[in-house]
Amino acid sequence: MANATLFGAFRRFMSRNVKIWRSNERVWAERVRASSRKGVVLLAVTPLSYLIYRRVSRLAPVCALNSAEEILEQADYLYSCGETQKLHQLLDKHRDSGDAEFLWRLARVCRDLALLSSAEEKRRLTYEAFHYATAALQRDEQCYAAHKWFAICLSDVGDYEGIKVKIGNSYIIREHLERAIQLNPRDATSIHILGFWCFAFAELPWYQRKVAAVIFGSPPTATYEEALEFFLRAEEVEPSFYSKNLLMLGKTYMMLRDVQQAALWLTKARDYPAVTEEDRQVHQEALDLLKRLSV
Repeated sequence: MANATLFGAFRRFMSRNVKIWRSNERVWAERVRASSRKGVVLLAVTPLSYLIYRRVSRLAPVCALNSAEEILEQADYLYSCGETQKLHQLLDKHRDSGDAEFLWRLARVCRDLALLSSAEEKRRLTYEAFHYATAALQRDEQCYAAHKWFAICLSDVGDYEGIKVKIGNSYIIREHLERAIQLNPRDATSIHILGFWCFAFAELPWYQRKVAAVIFGSPPTATYEEALEFFLRAEEVEPSFYSKNLLMLGKTYMMLRDVQQAALWLTKARDYPAVTEEDRQVHQEALDLLKRLSV
């Protein structure tokens, strides 16, 4: 049925974890925030350098231990290593802190757990993630990550609420993604997701648009040109940050019938180091599309 396939591509994308590439053999670019009197220092660390950092940090005054800043550093490091269960245990202790920085991270880790869970547990964790994302947004509307994860979690709960709610939520999802980008123009992930939002609505067949119009009245619309703009912008902010962004650039250029640019970006996606399962899926899809282009 048309209803069942409506926005299928966007739903499949949002069901995947938006994540940092996780491998202990790679140099992690996860940002560790270290307080100082002059502000916040951003460091690129490897697992080994983090252990050194933790050893040195023990020399700090006892009163500084277990501070919110330190706990968030631990949380971000566990996230970069893919330690989902340990991360949830750490953050769950602070679920009543009322701090948006804890709350949006709780939303993220609950969503990660949901993706690994059975159907019943997945539903429970999906709504729990949305609860924390909503609380984070209520605590701090100036937090770009709260807006981003609220948008992602809202899309997730829409899968349980029916197609009409899903379509209605699409307006809200775009609004919060745009707000996240406004608050942090250097967050390539938010820009990429918004590009995918545009691509998903741009590729809706006419008959599905008709069904959506009957159900909702005026469903969201977008163009491939809009999607391309966001994908290119994400790449400009952080080149080669995500294999899927390279793939989507190739697919968007294909839809715009620009074979030369499509081949260029699909080749980049094909040659991207396959660290995660998603990277491997991207590699295979890029290969298949390049064959269609006879490249």
